[in-house]
Amino acid sequence: MFFGEFEYRLDEKGRFPLPPRFRSLVKDGLVLTRGIENCITAYPLAEWKKLAQEVTGGNAISRAKQRRLNRALFASAYLVNLDGHGRITLPPKLKEVASIEEELIIAGANNYLELWSPQEWEAEKDIAQEQAWQIIESIENE
Repeated sequence: MFFGEFEYRLDEKGRFPLPPRFRSLVKDGLVLTRGIENCITAYPLAEWKKLAQEVTGGNAISRAKQRRLNRALFASAYLVNLDGHGRITLPPKLKEVASIEEELIIAGANNYLELWSPQEWEAEKDIAQEQAWQIIESIENE
């Protein structure tokens, strides 16, 4: 399980360290892809395979929509591995999509991680905190 919030600085080669406690969870690789919001989502390879099966296994959507979904998810995905120092190189395309420049925030999100620019993260965190309590209240009332 991934949880917590961590702030890192990218080095001159676009690398950043993964928090040490998460490194054993991604020993088979980490799939980075464009997130729904202005972030990058990072899935351990096993979780990525589960997600891929979920989105391609059903017949609930038309073939055209399935093709578009596949393009959106898989064309922007990168398999990365930790280097000997526990670092990951951030692909330039994803870095640009998430507006990450010199610093980034790693946020745990249960079975995956999110990578954010500090500015985008602060805005999203405020919204998420406010809505989380509203969502909890609605669950309790059901």
